[in-house]
Amino acid sequence: MSQWKITNLERQDDKVFLITGANSGIGFTTAKELLRKGATVILAVRNRQKGVEAVSKLKGDILQAKVSMLELDLADLDSVRQFSQNFKANHDRLDVLINNAGIMMPNDYMVSKQGFEIQLATNHFGHFVLTKSLMPLLESTSDSRVVTVSSIATKMKDADIYFDDLQFKKKYVKMASYAQSKLANTMFALELSDRLKESGSHVKSVAAHPGYTATNLQQHMGLLGTIMNALLAQKQEMGALPTLRAATAKQVKGGDYFGPTKMAEYRGYPELVTPPQLALDKKACEKLWTVTEELTKETFSL
Repeated sequence: MSQWKITNLERQDDKVFLITGANSGIGFTTAKELLRKGATVILAVRNRQKGVEAVSKLKGDILQAKVSMLELDLADLDSVRQFSQNFKANHDRLDVLINNAGIMMPNDYMVSKQGFEIQLATNHFGHFVLTKSLMPLLESTSDSRVVTVSSIATKMKDADIYFDDLQFKKKYVKMASYAQSKLANTMFALELSDRLKESGSHVKSVAAHPGYTATNLQQHMGLLGTIMNALLAQKQEMGALPTLRAATAKQVKGGDYFGPTKMAEYRGYPELVTPPQLALDKKACEKLWTVTEELTKETFSL
């Protein structure tokens, strides 16, 4: 199979994309490439000023870019619900929801407005509720997709779902907590795919990971992050390719997982890759889904 490059990205005229955390990093690059192909892109961002600046930059780079931004705090489920209600009231279609936003390894233990550990709250719970809330709009749009962005961290030794201490209240380990939240992303994407297929829905749920890509997420890694970025990281234009392929390629199937294939999936062009082992454990995925529904007080039925 030939490599999937940015030149493979087809025109996206008349399609509407919603991307969380798109004011910087891979989300911003994903938005930029979609806009270049004629898509309508809404940036869902936590910081209004950074969102305004991102929109201004995109409009400056791309003539007639159809881009706007809306405020969304994924760590606050009330904000997620309000955002979803407003979005559905003002948009009659959603072709692709890209669950991209994330927080990575804060040094200190932090909790969300609802009292959840901040990485699990932002990376998993927020996207779970957002996807559930926007599903009616996705269902009413033909050939729609949900793309959930995971991480290479899901294949590291600390990657697990710590069901006995999901919130890391006993002892906060920032790497383990981050790996858990991103593993939850992959498990959610695959379990959602299974449930969509079982319900007869046309909506596809797909996952992707960017390999090791230099973004501002590594700010909490200190000197180690700076060194690794210099030695191993690929550029954001490469890191965005798995997401772009998952979101737009015609041959994509529900449950597909795209990532780089070189250097143990750290670098390279996007291809189908094997999900982490726990994401292939159906019982574990179902358990995580049930626990997530209980904690967020959201029943995600299809």
